[in-house]
Amino acid sequence: MPRDIPLDRVRNIGIIAHIDAGKTTTTELMLYYTGRTHRIGYVDEGTTVTDWMEQERERGITITAATITCFWRGHQINIIDTPGHIDFTAEVQRCLRVLDGGVVIFDAVNGVEPQSETVWRQADRYSVPRICFVNKMDRVGANYRRTIEMIKDRLGARPVALQVPIGVEDSFSGVVDLITNKALVYRDELGTEYDVLDVPADLEEEVAQAREELLEAVAEFDDELMEKYLEGQPIAPEEVRRALRKATLSYALVPVLCGAALRNKGVQPLLDAIVDYLPSPLDIPPIQGINPQTNQVETRTPDENGPVAGLAFKIVSDPYVGRLCYVRLYSGTLRPGMAVQNSTRQRKERIGRIVRMFANRREDLDELLAGDIAGIVGFKETFTGDTVCSADAPIVLESIRFPEPVISVAIEPKTQADQDKLAEALQRLAEEDPTFQVRVDDSTGQTLISGMGELHLEVLIDRMMREFHVGVHVGRRQVAYRETLTRTVTQEGVFQRHMGTKEQYARVVLEVGPAERGQGNVFESRLKPEQLPPQYVEAVKAGAMESLESGALAGYPIVDVKVVLVDATFIPESATEPAFKVAASNAMREALEHAGPVLLEPIMKVEVVVPESFTGDVIGDLAARRGDIQAMAPRAGDAQAIDAFVPLAEMFGYATDLRSLTQGRGNFTMEFDHYAPVPQDILERLLLGGI
Repeated sequence: MPRDIPLDRVRNIGIIAHIDAGKTTTTELMLYYTGRTHRIGYVDEGTTVTDWMEQERERGITITAATITCFWRGHQINIIDTPGHIDFTAEVQRCLRVLDGGVVIFDAVNGVEPQSETVWRQADRYSVPRICFVNKMDRVGANYRRTIEMIKDRLGARPVALQVPIGVEDSFSGVVDLITNKALVYRDELGTEYDVLDVPADLEEEVAQAREELLEAVAEFDDELMEKYLEGQPIAPEEVRRALRKATLSYALVPVLCGAALRNKGVQPLLDAIVDYLPSPLDIPPIQGINPQTNQVETRTPDENGPVAGLAFKIVSDPYVGRLCYVRLYSGTLRPGMAVQNSTRQRKERIGRIVRMFANRREDLDELLAGDIAGIVGFKETFTGDTVCSADAPIVLESIRFPEPVISVAIEPKTQADQDKLAEALQRLAEEDPTFQVRVDDSTGQTLISGMGELHLEVLIDRMMREFHVGVHVGRRQVAYRETLTRTVTQEGVFQRHMGTKEQYARVVLEVGPAERGQGNVFESRLKPEQLPPQYVEAVKAGAMESLESGALAGYPIVDVKVVLVDATFIPESATEPAFKVAASNAMREALEHAGPVLLEPIMKVEVVVPESFTGDVIGDLAARRGDIQAMAPRAGDAQAIDAFVPLAEMFGYATDLRSLTQGRGNFTMEFDHYAPVPQDILERLLLGGI
């Protein structure tokens, strides 16, 4: 079947930003103006399309990324509205991994905020071209120019303004388009009608200068345009757009637009910019992966007649269709009833239904073509980050790495009936959310759930009660400590025992020590296959890695450790895989005690914004919390932004304390930054108190 819409007219984009910058409101207007909805929903009223979960509507925040498809100027735009709160950063990360372009929204008053920096870095990591939308131009203290300067200074980007606002704060009424040199002035409450006028006389000078800056910037990317610019010849809008698209796709320039989504102003030009400057699947480089049979790098182009290659980036427990797997298809065509290979787990999967999601509603599709995104019903053993492909053309695409959880709570079921339902609820939630982890504490038998922050765990527990009807008692919050090693030791491990009529014997020598920080746990064997066959090496690896799940100091998982198998005694008639696994565990237990174990605690990057008069008190309080002040910078309205690194253990209850210190006028944002060793005096206190 031919495509309804050619691939060069498809846009897969994400709406990303700091919390409260206006992502969901902007998305809501896009749906209204493209005809997907017939009334505008509002976050405050809980009537938006993309914030459909009860928890989202109650809190007025986005928790889960919602996928929506709309159509504008003959183009298909697949939009993912992502959360802004740092606790749900995994949602942003997995969406950026599969998107082609991004719209980054900034608050015109606050400019570049901490989570804006985080999502910008994530977009850099996945090479996502993006455009910027400076929202809330109608608010007191809005400053378009200052926000553009902050994008340049704090994000290291090269922003280029495509518009000049007409008025600011209460008087904001429209924008001047620098490409056409025309003013768009809105004249109705819904923002559907606007007049195209000449540039207002009082803005002529500012517009002329801004247009000159725009032309100078884009002329660098088009020789013909550069020639016209230098000779002072007139330049057509199509020529500017062509050069600007080229510069945006090469990450050289970032187009910036402005508006006020809540006042229904400036969103249609943003839709135009998505179509004009963000990439189609044909504009991005072919996806690369590893052929699991040859270990060679292979590429897949967005060709619907090519071999199937897609990435599962999200699992959802849908109350109507069951387990729903979101897939970005890079190559080939999928149809209901087809069998595909999960090359990550070496499993066959069969497609039941293919559905295009409209937030929590769905439309059945006959097929999913290369370059598109949709939900698939029927995949039982496919998880986030897995590759689905043709069985005769296997490929494993790069998976998605997620940050480690930093906070835990103990939970226990209220009744025996809850006990039976708890395991299923935890399994379903862990499948959906890669940053949600569940483990049972060996010493207490408690079930510990871990996540990215207090809000993250609060929402998950709330979902457990509402969606899965599980009643639980919740313990106090605990910091997710880790352990690591400071020196390298060599340790022998032996297992020898009579089992029935057979003697089992295994001996291994392991070199155990610190790996590079942030590298994770690494296992390596220096033995040749004739010294120890591969299946026994795998048993040694399993025994060694299992031992790293519980540390010698306080039983916390051990991270950033390198284990090297340097020697082994292999006697064929008495060798078994369990024997080698136990021998490795014995060697690890001894090694971990003698390799200088240290306790690591999560250090949070904290930004506190307070009125100038409270700065001293807040800095003193952060210092008392073992905070390391990094920088201070002025903010709009006689405020100061204080950047600091503070241990998570000292930040519980900080929101209440900050309100007390600043008469309710301070606010803060916090995100995980790194792990660092716990100071000796604190360690002794923690170990005495059983942590």
